Amino acid sequence: MKVILLKDIEKLGKKYEVKEVSDGYARNFLIRRGLAKPATEKLIKWAEEQRKLAEKKAQEQLKKVQKLASKLDGQEIEFVVKVGKQEELFESINQMKIAKKLKEMGFDIKKTQVELEKPIKELGEFPVKINLDQGLEAEIRVIVVSEEENE
Repeated sequence: MKVILLKDIEKLGKKYEVKEVSDGYARNFLIRRGLAKPATEKLIKWAEEQRKLAEKKAQEQLKKVQKLASKLDGQEIEFVVKVGKQEELFESINQMKIAKKLKEMGFDIKKTQVELEKPIKELGEFPVKINLDQGLEAEIRVIVVSEEENE
């Protein structure tokens, strides 16, 4: 039986592809769970249009992410923090603070996109990787300075 997949299904195919599967698998599993529809000529044309629209949307999304990556790459973010006598920070710089600072600069970045092994707890410059959609990434520089140095 030919079916049109409505979702990506591992080891079977991608969304909107037409696949040949056994009748029982189609009726009892795929169609019943809303994962596929029986392939008619009308639905095959519809699926082709949907696939083209999805590809176009993905290309637009990729261009948007590439533009964001090029703007973001090489940016420097400065954090001014209180420091103790031994130059220990009274706060640590974590993913959430970096994402918040990037948002203030006009970049729509979530804290889960900031790749930081552990929070920054010392003065200095640190490279930080930002994982973007579509497998792209950018590297920014986080600069941590004390309040005294900044004045």
